[in-house]
Amino acid sequence: MIGIGRQIRAVLLSPFVRQRLAMLISSENHTDLERLARLIEGGEMVPAIDRTYPLSEAAAAMRHLESGRVRGKLVITIQ
Repeated sequence: MIGIGRQIRAVLLSPFVRQRLAMLISSENHTDLERLARLIEGGEMVPAIDRTYPLSEAAAAMRHLESGRVRGKLVITIQ
């Protein structure tokens, strides 16, 4: 499950597992995104990227994401 479906599943599973699972929906604002961009550009923060795919292989990227083996972000490049 991807996105909101995953979060709903976590809430439904929470009573049956040891961990407390809850929904989290973030809200971004312009100031936070600018600060994040400065941290990344300055090398103070490095995003964890699992793989990069060209746009023509977006379907393969989605299959990889659904496999559950992703250990970072997937990037789809547009050239």
